[in-house]
Amino acid sequence: MFIYSVKASSIKFFSVCFLSVALLVALIILVPAYEPVSTEALGNVSFDKIKTNEDRISFLSQFGWEVDNTPLESEKVTIPGEFDAVFVEYNKMQKTQGLDLSKYKRKDVMRYTYLVENYPDYEGKVYANILVYKNRVIGGDICSAAADGFVQTFEGK
Repeated sequence: MFIYSVKASSIKFFSVCFLSVALLVALIILVPAYEPVSTEALGNVSFDKIKTNEDRISFLSQFGWEVDNTPLESEKVTIPGEFDAVFVEYNKMQKTQGLDLSKYKRKDVMRYTYLVENYPDYEGKVYANILVYKNRVIGGDICSAAADGFVQTFEGK
């Protein structure tokens, strides 16, 4: 005859292990997969190897933008650790172009601002902002400075 005793702590341990595995399996099954914007939707756009001013100008030209050769502003900015409502909306726009600023919370990044010279059907000044972290574009927009202006993705009107 074989007798085996089990302590209450062993039962708790195996119960916690079982519940952890069950929870992990449930999360894998129930949480929808993250699907970034496909590279087909973006064409052959390259967000990497952005080291020089010429690289940034070339990046913008992939979307058809012609900009002044000298940036109006080059500034180090910090992506906030907590996004307010405005930043949440801005990041939603970034996600539509295959980017996500939430990965860079509390990181110092460079923001380069250029004057756009070929924005169609608009009389005011239009700017291109590019956020670069470790030689990679991680965000940005095309915008006007007018009070009733606009902010949009790189892809255009």
